[in-house]
Amino acid sequence: MDQLEEEREELGYSSEKRQAGSYADQKPGGKVWVEAWNEAADTTSLWRNMCLNRWTFCNILNLTPGVQTWKKYYLHRSKLEQQMTSGRPSADYTCIPMRGHSGKIMAMAYLSDSDHVFGAGQLRSVVCTASTDGTVRAWNVQEGIQIWSSPIQEMPLLKVITLPKYKVAITTDAHGTIKAWQGETGQELASFSTSSSSCNLVTYSVNKKPFLSAATAGGAIYTLEVPNLNQVSCITAFQNSKIDLLLCSPDKLWLVAGSTESADVSTKVFSTDCLIQPTEDKSPICTSLPIREHVTACWLPKEPARIAVMHKDNAFQMNITVLDLAVKKSKYKSEILAQQVTSFTLPEKSWNTYSVMEGYGTETILIGCGSELKLYSISGTQLQCFQDHKDTITSLWVDSFRVVTSSLDLSLRVYVWKKANQAYALQSLYQLLGGSHKWSRGFIDVACDNVSIIGMVARADETSILRAYSFNL
Repeated sequence: MDQLEEEREELGYSSEKRQAGSYADQKPGGKVWVEAWNEAADTTSLWRNMCLNRWTFCNILNLTPGVQTWKKYYLHRSKLEQQMTSGRPSADYTCIPMRGHSGKIMAMAYLSDSDHVFGAGQLRSVVCTASTDGTVRAWNVQEGIQIWSSPIQEMPLLKVITLPKYKVAITTDAHGTIKAWQGETGQELASFSTSSSSCNLVTYSVNKKPFLSAATAGGAIYTLEVPNLNQVSCITAFQNSKIDLLLCSPDKLWLVAGSTESADVSTKVFSTDCLIQPTEDKSPICTSLPIREHVTACWLPKEPARIAVMHKDNAFQMNITVLDLAVKKSKYKSEILAQQVTSFTLPEKSWNTYSVMEGYGTETILIGCGSELKLYSISGTQLQCFQDHKDTITSLWVDSFRVVTSSLDLSLRVYVWKKANQAYALQSLYQLLGGSHKWSRGFIDVACDNVSIIGMVARADETSILRAYSFNL
């Protein structure tokens, strides 16, 4: 069935109705009947409902009258999704290497909103990168060209995160200096020093106001306003222990911080409200999770206060514990409750300390360990196992539509979510190749939006490049 036929079927315009229309067209007044059908098929509310039913939210607030419509949005986005599903080289996508950094790329993040405007016939994804060469850069993904680069600074840049809604990129360097950059021009907006050898960063918005929390190697958490980076609060989460886990919950109510430096340090949960509205006479609301020696953690995004933590037990076995967070208020105080939903032990001899984990929905956990991608339910049932890669999986990208894995075998693997019998499963689709091992060590990170996939390639000469897979409109 071609695309037009599919769209007609979704409209309920079946072959029987088309035949009836042809027959009616031969009768007196039949032409009017067909014209009425054609008019109904172009109704704005019909296409709008189809878009929102399929994609939940569609960003076409800046429609150009007569050019961009709900119908065009639906048809263009459907076409792009089909191309991202079939993944035929040249026919569906183009691959462009993006070079410019003279050092390692340490982090990347999309600056553009993932919900693109499809109706204009032009797509523009923008990604930012931070490098040990002391620069942060922005790239046009579709054209494969650099948009801007910051001035070179002495210290290597270690991280970059973005706030697409505010067109702001934020970086931190090896001395813990945080900087905010105007995303469209690269102008430096503000700077803040934590005097730390490293920082983990996370951004979130509360009441439409953006904030940044930065966790340091000394165990402190700074909370700053964005983009001016004015300090709002500073707390000590751990005494002289590096915070290497920092996650903000999907509902923006909770900040989870953890350290792997000491087996005696428990992962902690803080109320973001206490971080952005501190009081002098009260300590921030906080609780420790009943978990030690964590390896990694992730949220189950459709259950905003549900977190899964991978950790070792006393027998050095790998476990996953899932907890729901809530706040209990009384007349005199509020406290955070962490209620265990489930816990299970992963099979022996199949896990090592380098594992990547992401959550999907409310009950599905994806784990990349070694060359395998496995899906588990939160009850511990292994749902699927994929062995598409020949070397270590280095990162996972998970969204509502697809999963993309990166590997040291110099390939990316694309999967799509399917629903069957009220449960979700993955279907393996195709791989994207990243070049030759003569020059490269493999993919070390991957990111995706609705029209492109970006892979970060570690080069044999200790530099990095990006490979952009841009899907055609």
